[in-house]
Amino acid sequence: MSREQAGPVPLANASLPLIAPGVAVPAYDRAGLRPGIVHIGVGAFHRAHQALYLDKLLNLGEARDFAICGVGLLEGDARMRDALVPQDGLYVLVERASSADHARVVGSIAEYLHAPSAREAVIERMAAPECRIVSLTVTEGGYCFNQGTGAFDPDHPDVVHDLQHPESPIGLYGYLAAALRRRRERGLAPFTVLSCDNIEHNGTVARTMLTEFAVRLDPRLADWIAAEGAFPNCMVDRITPATTEADRSLVAGRFGIADAWPVVCEPFTQWVIEDDFPLGRPAWERVGALFTRDVKPYEKMKLRLLNASHIGIGYLGNLAGYAYVHEVMADPVFERFIRAFMEEVTPLVGTVPGIDLDEYKETLVERFSNTAVKDTTDRLCQHGSARVPKFVVPSAVELDARGMAAPCTALVVAGYLRYLQGDAERGGGTLPLLDPLGGRLRTLARQGGADPRLLLETCPEVFGTELPRAFGFVASLADALRQLYADGARATIARRLDA
Repeated sequence: MSREQAGPVPLANASLPLIAPGVAVPAYDRAGLRPGIVHIGVGAFHRAHQALYLDKLLNLGEARDFAICGVGLLEGDARMRDALVPQDGLYVLVERASSADHARVVGSIAEYLHAPSAREAVIERMAAPECRIVSLTVTEGGYCFNQGTGAFDPDHPDVVHDLQHPESPIGLYGYLAAALRRRRERGLAPFTVLSCDNIEHNGTVARTMLTEFAVRLDPRLADWIAAEGAFPNCMVDRITPATTEADRSLVAGRFGIADAWPVVCEPFTQWVIEDDFPLGRPAWERVGALFTRDVKPYEKMKLRLLNASHIGIGYLGNLAGYAYVHEVMADPVFERFIRAFMEEVTPLVGTVPGIDLDEYKETLVERFSNTAVKDTTDRLCQHGSARVPKFVVPSAVELDARGMAAPCTALVVAGYLRYLQGDAERGGGTLPLLDPLGGRLRTLARQGGADPRLLLETCPEVFGTELPRAFGFVASLADALRQLYADGARATIARRLDA
């Protein structure tokens, strides 16, 4: 029976020879891979980014001691375990452009452990001598700190549990501390902690929060981590929507592969990393990563331009009734607005080595306009309490401090506040709000209505303490919010552009 007659090929090591010639498969022997990296948070982004870079390097015959052991900390991560383990850690990555799709099978994940059901195995994997890097994609909200002030949150339920029960952790820092304690007792150097999350100075944040946790657990361990640990900052970039049933059908129908959890992403990818890996690292620069002594300019560029633009596209586009990012960008009013917003914040970015900012912004417009990726505005509206403080609030505060007009930035923040209120502009429905602070934020937004001050002044964990005192910006924000309530997103944007 032919492969076509038999239907899609179930993905596994044994079935790789049956994959259609148009799909790239690992050119290396996976049997001899050794997990030198433990990665916590194996979602779509990690598999579209870090795991892919390593797969490319393995195809060059390198980094066989740096295969990935994936770890899921949450009970819900059992779904990823149940998808990846029967597939021997393999998955299909599809890069989608408006012109064509390209698929490959990625083989760099050699093992997957579900921490709630394999706690000891996870700790021991990180404590083992062969583990040299523990990398993270746990989202902005996974770091247990106040998003507005940046302070460690000792009252986070995971932190409280893990300090009381250090031998049976459930949270990120509890697992890291348990493994590092074993390494210290065994005379092993600490692994490098590599944060790959969209947080400015992500390595510094990881260092600070882990040390704060360790101080409360074991001050000597904290001193050792502070003296010996490495936490390089890095900037990561690739638009990667959540996997849908349509994506699974695409992989099965077009590429002939049955994959329980494929990944679909845009063609663009970027990774800038500070080179601080005392125990060694893969030569990721051979497959496109950029190593630098200071990642800050690249971080600022991405967070203030790409991620902040996503905030505007998500909330304002959703209010206007658009379901997909490319639909928002196909509206000339919205495209003009996003360009104007990026121009407004560009003076804050400064010089970025090797980057032409005008070209970078054009690339962003092209990426946002990609009709094949199907990135949703709903996705961009999730977890705003963790994202808005990092991507937009700093620009608002800085623009006000410089005495610079910020009508576009004010409208982006206003779009977030209007979305929090919850009533859709069209159809009378309720806007979804996936956010750990969602209930409180929605209540305050409804109480405040078109006056932003209640939210700004009572939610320092989101808006910080400086923004409420940025009186010029707050006045512009209040005006934008009143217009949104009165006229809707599209009309308000058009009026501001023509002002």
